[in-house]
Amino acid sequence: MIPRRNQQRVLKQLLDRNPVVAILGARQVGKTPLAREFVKRQRRPVTIFDLERAADLARLDDAELGLRDLKGTVVLDEIQRRPELFTTLRVLVDRLRNPARFLVLGSASPALLHSSESLAGRIAYHELPGLTLDEVGVDHLNGLWLRGGFRRSFTARSNSDSRAWRSDFVRTFLERDVAQLGIRIPSRTLERFWAMLAHYHGQASSCSGELLILSRFCPSQCESPPTLRRFQHGRPS
Repeated sequence: MIPRRNQQRVLKQLLDRNPVVAILGARQVGKTPLAREFVKRQRRPVTIFDLERAADLARLDDAELGLRDLKGTVVLDEIQRRPELFTTLRVLVDRLRNPARFLVLGSASPALLHSSESLAGRIAYHELPGLTLDEVGVDHLNGLWLRGGFRRSFTARSNSDSRAWRSDFVRTFLERDVAQLGIRIPSRTLERFWAMLAHYHGQASSCSGELLILSRFCPSQCESPPTLRRFQHGRPS
């Protein structure tokens, strides 16, 4: 495992100041490994709930009852599966003596962020990026550039394995995760748009202020500039 010491320090600082800290980020970016490595270093008690496991979900059928007596650090992984837990956390952290700190992990979906509004003033957000050059070392610059910062892609046994993982990841993201972010555009259409972005990623329009030179996409992909602008902002046609 690649140590992420800077991220560990950030988490410690945030948890020292806030009763709830949310680690947000893309699927497979490393939220769960980071959290588990972090709590291994804790001297206080640790309780972990994986909300993709039926047994852990059952322990939270009555969430307040299941959480109120816990002490130390409590990790709630995949919090987007139970966004109603934020209301329970507000009740718990507002107690006169709150014996626990809560570390919640999830995607940065609009629904999740809206649910967490009940914790305003009690929660800190940390957007977790992919692996950085500081973390992997300059000797691995070419590998990071080629494979990207997703841990499983970067540490794959070969470039072909890394490429296969990334293809599967993109397919899953487009077919399932994008819809959870509130974007209602067909996956095949988004895939074409992503291909165009990759092809023209280094070009920008300084005169119009647009991120992309949208008109260049039209002849090759048969999409009008207004349609492409909707794709750019995540709106369906």
